Amino acid sequence: MGEYLRLDKYLADMGVGTRSEVKGYIRKGRVKVNGQVAKQPECKIASKDTVAFDERCISYIETEYFMLNKPAGVVSAARDKLAATVVDLIEEGKRKDLFPVGRLDKDTEGLLLITNDGDLAHRLLSPKKHVKKLYFAKVQGRITLDDVKKFREGISLEEDFTTLPAELEILKAEEESEVFVTISEGKFHQIKRMFEAVGKEVLYLKRLKMGELALDERLSPGEYRKLTREEIELLQNQQRNEQI
Repeated sequence: MGEYLRLDKYLADMGVGTRSEVKGYIRKGRVKVNGQVAKQPECKIASKDTVAFDERCISYIETEYFMLNKPAGVVSAARDKLAATVVDLIEEGKRKDLFPVGRLDKDTEGLLLITNDGDLAHRLLSPKKHVKKLYFAKVQGRITLDDVKKFREGISLEEDFTTLPAELEILKAEEESEVFVTISEGKFHQIKRMFEAVGKEVLYLKRLKMGELALDERLSPGEYRKLTREEIELLQNQQRNEQI
């Protein structure tokens, strides 16, 4: 929070209502500042002030960070008119401007960071950073050492696009194989298209890691938790000091 913030913006940021709704609440005497009924939506709030709506204290939270184990069938977006989104799952979120950092396909599961920290998101998603992302995949078809070599060399997906070198670790090589895949970019359906290019089909895909942030194995699909202070600092320091 800056030095001062308008009361109506303060309450709107915290999800009490839209700016116009909040102005109505203030006119009706439902908002107090430092124990006194507020009269003006434009009154300035400092960090030392206490704000209450219907006698409930509203603390200002500037940034929020959540780790979500994204389930299949949910869209990686802040809003969608037709389907449930990953932000809809974050019931404890206070900020109205939460969004997912990057995207997972609708049928893909796993680690997704939900925040309103645009600077951190930009650093994590910047093509110049090449942040590594680790996935577990089940694949129709027997994975071979030749596939590993092709992934390491980069795979041509379009006339003008060849992937950066990717790591393919074979866990099980049968008619239905299991692998770890690490990529450092995020083109549309990239992993699925890479396997298609070597004659295989992805049956199941789950992201396990993004940079140094690893999925908490205790989270079932659809569950989430706040990032710890250590995890937030790890992401911030990683992007300031490393070119991954």
